[in-house]
Amino acid sequence: MNALRRLAAAVEEAAIDLPFVAASGAVREVAPAAYRVRGLSALARLGDRVALGDGEAATVGEIVRVDETGATVKPFDGRASVGIGMRAQMIGAMRLSPAPSWKGRVVNALGEPVDGAGPLARGERAMPTDAQPPPAMVRQRIRKALRTGVRLIDLFTPFCEGQRIGIFAGSGVGKSTLLSMIARSSGFDTVVVALVGERGREVREFLEGPLAANLSRAVVVVATGDESPMMRRLALPSATAIAEYFRDRGESVLLIADSVTRYAHAARDVALAAGEPAVARGYAPSVFSDLPRLLERAGPGGPEGGAITGVFAVLVDGDDHNDPVADAIRGTLDGHVVLDRSIADQGRYPAVNVLGSISRLADVVWSPEQRELVRRLRTMIARFEDTRDLRLMGGYHPGTDLDLDQAVATVPRIYAALRQDPSTPPSADAFAELAQVLRG
Repeated sequence: MNALRRLAAAVEEAAIDLPFVAASGAVREVAPAAYRVRGLSALARLGDRVALGDGEAATVGEIVRVDETGATVKPFDGRASVGIGMRAQMIGAMRLSPAPSWKGRVVNALGEPVDGAGPLARGERAMPTDAQPPPAMVRQRIRKALRTGVRLIDLFTPFCEGQRIGIFAGSGVGKSTLLSMIARSSGFDTVVVALVGERGREVREFLEGPLAANLSRAVVVVATGDESPMMRRLALPSATAIAEYFRDRGESVLLIADSVTRYAHAARDVALAAGEPAVARGYAPSVFSDLPRLLERAGPGGPEGGAITGVFAVLVDGDDHNDPVADAIRGTLDGHVVLDRSIADQGRYPAVNVLGSISRLADVVWSPEQRELVRRLRTMIARFEDTRDLRLMGGYHPGTDLDLDQAVATVPRIYAALRQDPSTPPSADAFAELAQVLRG
């Protein structure tokens, strides 16, 4: 019976990838951003893939607009050579078939291997890249605390299994470095990393550096900045589909995305090519509806499944944390860690703004004593930072304000204790290590 079930599943999947009746049309218009195809309007659906040409030279694209006169197709390969009259054949929606043997491999947004380690095994179950999030009433509650090994995060913005948290930062403030430190965490069965729009040289640096210890249980999806907007737009949904596969196997999955902003940039390019209007800083309305749906796919699963803990990097344009994309993402996630350029300029890394960062599930992690300690530490840091200009001007005199005296004496030692970089061993117990420094 198991063999029959596998055979039936294989036939069903093959029927999706290779339909018995193939619909085709012809290219009638070629533009730099997209192509127009006639003859597919009656059968085409948004998100369906189309093969332009025949044989090994065929170019695959996605339908991004349908009207009575034809379908607009945006290719995954922006350098493809497509001409008028070329045959366009429907090949169905995008699906991936992950397998446990994908761990330790590097793939592109289409699920094709790019690490030179041979072909990938095909799993028994096809995962759609545009799947719906689990129903709200089916999801498990978040109850399990996680240790990242980054002292500052474990103290002030602790993570939980199934939580979705954002790392908000401008360029060059240490966002990717902090993500690499989180990727070293040992509290997960599987790590799925989506490198969206990153520099090509950073891929191997990430794989052979911070991820090296966890590479055997990691799947990396790469779409570098020189690839087409379609590939950059697809990389994060593909990584999420892979994470969902391992979540449904009952595993605890860490999903790292660097960065969601570059996914939004690619989605903007695709939406504008499809004819959508620009409504906020050039972004089309569909970008702001796609983001919550994509981010909601991470999180806890159903009773039989595991959980996806999502860590999403958000590149704030021009250090504007009220950027429309950053603002939309912040309201969807379960917390945010803010990196501040002024802190990085002081040489303090991770350059996390403790007062501007929050975890909405911290109460699940903290004991009553720890909650009170963190509250007092935040108050002390706020007092220290609020009086920085006063102290620089010489307006502070020890002995006139005992709370300020304590802040001036203690906060620099706290900052020193929180300093950490990828060469530093992960923290085992952040509260105990901070207490040891303060006692010393």
